Amino acid sequence: MTTVAAYAAPSAKAPLERTTIERRAVREFDVLIDIEFAGICHSDIHQAREGWGEAIFPMVPGHEIAGVVSEVGPGVTRFAVGDRVGVGCLVDSCRECDNCKAGLEQYCTGGSVGTYNAVGKDGEPTYGGYAQKIVVDENYVVRIPDGLSLDVAAPLLCAGITTYSPLKHWNAGPGKKVAILGMGGLGHMGVKIAHALGAEVTVLSQSLRKKDDGLKLGAAHYYATSDENTFKELKGSFDLILSTVSAPLNLDAYLSLLKTDGAFVNVGAPEEPVALNLFSVIGGRKTLAGSGIGGIQETQEMLDFCAEHGLGAEIELISADQINEAYERVLASDVRYRFVIDTSTI
Repeated sequence: MTTVAAYAAPSAKAPLERTTIERRAVREFDVLIDIEFAGICHSDIHQAREGWGEAIFPMVPGHEIAGVVSEVGPGVTRFAVGDRVGVGCLVDSCRECDNCKAGLEQYCTGGSVGTYNAVGKDGEPTYGGYAQKIVVDENYVVRIPDGLSLDVAAPLLCAGITTYSPLKHWNAGPGKKVAILGMGGLGHMGVKIAHALGAEVTVLSQSLRKKDDGLKLGAAHYYATSDENTFKELKGSFDLILSTVSAPLNLDAYLSLLKTDGAFVNVGAPEEPVALNLFSVIGGRKTLAGSGIGGIQETQEMLDFCAEHGLGAEIELISADQINEAYERVLASDVRYRFVIDTSTI
C-alpha cells in the first residue's frame, strides 16, 4: 500500500478537506499514475452531496484525471514509465458481458466500477483524482496524445467523452442540425466536437450571456431559452438535441424543436424526476434517449480526435485549497468552463 495526499468529503454536504488515503500496491497489470491535473465535474458535487442517492464516505471525487505513469506491473504491455495518460469515469468492469466485449464497458451488465464512490472487486472503496497518485488496471487507462497539454486534456475524460459518444452515435456531421442545450462544462465541449464533426451547431442557453463564447467555439447560432419566442422560431428545426444540463426541463417544449425522427439525448442527470407527455414523442416519431460516457476504446478515439482538431477544454486552473469555493461557483454557473485542480498543490 502507498499513502498519498488527497482531498476528501468526510460526509455528505461537508466541505472537502486535505487528508491521506491508501492506494493499493501495483499488481501484475496495474499502472501507477502520478496525477498532475484533475477536473471538477458537476457530478462530483452531486455525489459528494448525495444528490443522486446514498454515497460512500469519506469520498475522494474526481474522474477527469491526467498524469504520468511512474510504475507498471510486470504484465503491463500497453504503457511504460513516463507515458502521458488519463483515467475517466470507470476503473473496472466484468469484462465478460456482451457490452464489455463490444467495448461498451460503461454499460457493463455485471456492473462497472466507478473511479470513486464505488467498491472495487477487492471489496475496497474506490477513490478518485483529487489526489497525488492513483493505481488503475491498464485496461482502463488511456493515452493522452502529445498534441494535448495535460491540463486541458483532463476534462476530456468525462466532459469530452460524454458529449463525443452521443454525437457520434446519433451521426452528428455534415448536413445535420445539432443543438447543444447548456453552455457549461459539458456543453462547451459539445459545441467544439459537434462543430469539428461538421454539424451546423446551435447553442440553447438560458440567456445570451455566453453568446460570444459559443460562436467562437464553433456554434453558428445561439438562442436564449428564457425567451418564449425561441421555441416558436425553432419549432421542428433539429435532427439532434444534446442536453447537458442537470436541472429539470420542460421536455415537451424541447421535443417540439425536433424534426421528424429527431432525437433528444440526455447526458445531464437532474436530481429530481421530470414529467413527459408521451404525445410529444409519438407525434413525429421522435426519440428521447440517454447516453453515459463511453467505453475505453471510444475514449481513446475521442482523445485522438480532439488532438487532431486542437480541441482542449476551456479551463480555469485552481489550487486544491480552492476546491470548496469552486464547487459553489459551479453551482452558480460561474466558471468558463471547467475547473481543473493542479494536484501538485494537494
